[in-house]
Amino acid sequence: MPLRSVSVLVLEELAVFEFGVICEVFGTDRAAQGVPSFDFKVCGPEPGNALRTSVGAMITPEHGLDGLAGADLVAIPAIGASEYLPAALEAIRRAAESGSIILTVCSGAFVAGAAGLLDGRPCTTHWMHADELAARYPTAMVDRDVLFVDDGDLITSAGTAAGIDACLHLVRRELGSEVTNKIARSMVVAPQRDGGQRQYIDQPIPVRCSERFAPQLEWILTNLEKPHTVATLARRAQMSSRTFARRFVEETGRTPMQWVTDQRVLFARRLLEETALDVDGIAERSGFGSATLLRHHFRRVIGITPSDYRRRFACPGSEGAATA
Repeated sequence: MPLRSVSVLVLEELAVFEFGVICEVFGTDRAAQGVPSFDFKVCGPEPGNALRTSVGAMITPEHGLDGLAGADLVAIPAIGASEYLPAALEAIRRAAESGSIILTVCSGAFVAGAAGLLDGRPCTTHWMHADELAARYPTAMVDRDVLFVDDGDLITSAGTAAGIDACLHLVRRELGSEVTNKIARSMVVAPQRDGGQRQYIDQPIPVRCSERFAPQLEWILTNLEKPHTVATLARRAQMSSRTFARRFVEETGRTPMQWVTDQRVLFARRLLEETALDVDGIAERSGFGSATLLRHHFRRVIGITPSDYRRRFACPGSEGAATA
């Protein structure tokens, strides 16, 4: 089905940026640039009645909920409310059943979940809300690491700017790269980003453990550059290797070497942000020993290479002539 008509749902506590993303991609007339125009509708519970957004501004939909019916795409931006109008959920369900593609941005996934559209399906949302989404809709397969999930007639995206990625992906899928590139160029954004949410997630060092075990973790964290094995760590804790490994999993939820590797990656990430050390120096300081091993584990945990991470997140003045 060609992508010609787009209806966006607005409700109370609408997030204006996420709504703006949908409007910018699908509601802006770029016919002069060779981009097909969409039949774009803003739909709410009552046409002409203003709704309060998450920042206190008001928005007035021109169309009612019946404007969702028959749309090729129904887009749901982030909605701050925890409960949703039953009539809106029913309109979303009917649109999905009639063949509309459903696209959500950020917490818009919760609206789709309330409409029953996430049951048994892969999806995502902002990493801050992923656990809540999984708890509220336990049969949904929530992916916390990606920028968006394309499950055919259901596309869900992560927080804020990831909505741009999802919208442009859908345009690329339905209308091709040429149209996508024109829209992206007009918006001054990349037509496709690499990596996922992992690079943006603040991953605190987990030290939620018993008072007796905490000193073991603290010692490891201050000695990441040293070689570690389960046997050496167990000897220092005055336990057998088997007992130490079992206790470690009980305390941290990870095996000893998984935990050590993760903490080395997080330390390397901080060095990339705050220092001008090259990748060999960072590998040595963080305990990986070689740049190759650092790159392998960094990409596995964070989702992008050390060099890409440094370009995006290094503090001003920290990069110098260093390369990662």
